[in-house]
Amino acid sequence: MLALRRLCPLVACAGIAVAVGAMVVGQVLAAASHPDPLALTIGEYAAVEGSGATELAMISLAVASLALVAGLRAARAPLGRAVERLLAVWSGALTVMALVPAGAPGSASTLDGWLPGQVHGYASAVAFVALPVAGALMVARLGEDERWKVVARPVEWLALLCGFGLAVVTYVALPGDRVFIGLAERALLAAEIALVAVLAVRLAHLSRARSTARASQAALG
Repeated sequence: MLALRRLCPLVACAGIAVAVGAMVVGQVLAAASHPDPLALTIGEYAAVEGSGATELAMISLAVASLALVAGLRAARAPLGRAVERLLAVWSGALTVMALVPAGAPGSASTLDGWLPGQVHGYASAVAFVALPVAGALMVARLGEDERWKVVARPVEWLALLCGFGLAVVTYVALPGDRVFIGLAERALLAAEIALVAVLAVRLAHLSRARSTARASQAALG
């Protein structure tokens, strides 16, 4: 259990950093082919970009989220079963998004392109919904715990931002005729990564504080 408490925060923070870096690299590498990030969803952009950087970002974020769930449980964070399950659903949906490509624009006209696109689309919808709901549910519990009280307000604001972003993405994807769908999805994903990062950084801080306290106690005999 002690090793889990030490390792999980590191994996979570490192995975988030790799995900952000891979996303940036994917944007830079795709600049040569001039795809429009404002008009393409994240999955479509990954298919056009073709370097695998976006898929790496999704996998890294999924691993980081799973490590975060394990670390929060080991640290006995005040989340509750529903929040833990929603975070696990978020991680699983990210994994599906990485492993099942959305396909390039226009590929949905064939069965081979339509089916993966549907799976990818449903997985992205589940991921985008699960995390804001988890954030909203954990706010009250975080505020009641002295260890986690400091992040309760940031999590609350980020959860509200994610909810607003989800509403915008839903509108753009359905009656909005996909206008700026890429911008809406990226803004929502950025808010969700920020929410996960806040929890991961706080978990790492608490883990380090526990390790320092144990070292001090051992030095004092």
